[in-house]
Amino acid sequence: MIRDRWYAALDSREVRRGQVVGVTRFGEKLALWRAASGEVGCAVDLCVHRGAALSAGCVVGDHVECPFHGFQYDTSGRCQVLPANGRATPIEERFRVRAYPVRDAHGFLWIYWGEAPDELPPLPWFDDLDDSFYYSQFIDPWPMHYSRCIENQLDVVHLPFVHRTTIGRGGRAVVEGPIVDRDGERLRFDVFNRHDDGTPPRKAEELDRKDSPVHLDFHYPNIWQNWLNEKVRVMISFVPVDEHNSRLYMRYYHKVVPVPGIAHLVAWLGKLFSIVILRQDKRVVVTQRPHRSDLKMGEQLVPGDRPITEYRMVRQKLLEGQEPADETLQERLALGADQADEATSPS
Repeated sequence: MIRDRWYAALDSREVRRGQVVGVTRFGEKLALWRAASGEVGCAVDLCVHRGAALSAGCVVGDHVECPFHGFQYDTSGRCQVLPANGRATPIEERFRVRAYPVRDAHGFLWIYWGEAPDELPPLPWFDDLDDSFYYSQFIDPWPMHYSRCIENQLDVVHLPFVHRTTIGRGGRAVVEGPIVDRDGERLRFDVFNRHDDGTPPRKAEELDRKDSPVHLDFHYPNIWQNWLNEKVRVMISFVPVDEHNSRLYMRYYHKVVPVPGIAHLVAWLGKLFSIVILRQDKRVVVTQRPHRSDLKMGEQLVPGDRPITEYRMVRQKLLEGQEPADETLQERLALGADQADEATSPS
């Protein structure tokens, strides 16, 4: 998992005011609580005193209180109340739990997983997905590493096979391009699938993104949207639980109908159709081995898999703590660095 990034990790409604919730994220057991002020705290679910789970405790004001001996921690993880020593005794710095910054935005609780800098970076999000949209949400646990779940939603080759009864109807199996662009830690893929007419697929530089009916956006480390049109999107947060499990927060967004009651009904119906599609994906993805994807893992990819190749290349750089190169894989190929697909050769 990529450290030192904001992750959309829970729905905002999963942690209510005055409530402590225990979850597993990033392979760690965490306790989250919503203070009286509305601020959300997140700490490793382990009291430093005698190892009790903070998630079994309660919220006192803005603090989470350990259920065993009443130690209270603030959202920075520092112990502010140590009952056994009395109020007059200063509390030593060693009485501190590991805490992570949390932000509540876009209906998600975002956790900054890693070493927080003095100035936290802005939250990743899709600028064109604003409060003018209505949405309905579905949460689905997948027994797979989150990287495999992400790659499934970047995969434009599988549509006529996995989704032959839904969005893949028509058998458009030939993949042209796709066009791949990157802006910082945001990727965009323009999709061009067609029937096999006996001619070879066109390369990305021969295509015009204006001719693509849809495009896919991905923002590291874990959010994705399918841009269907100006008024309809499907968005997913791929939440890492541990090395073998993920939790997908799928949302159907729209602003087709501005009337609240009808708009919520449309969002709910759109969600139901999206669930059908997601379950078609899940049936196949959970069979993939290995559970986690890596840059070089012996898979024999094809040109239509370039969204996956680009995702892996950038992810590998971020895992290593490096900034990815400015140009995309597509640009490197256009410049003549014909390693089509050196990145995908057997390791």
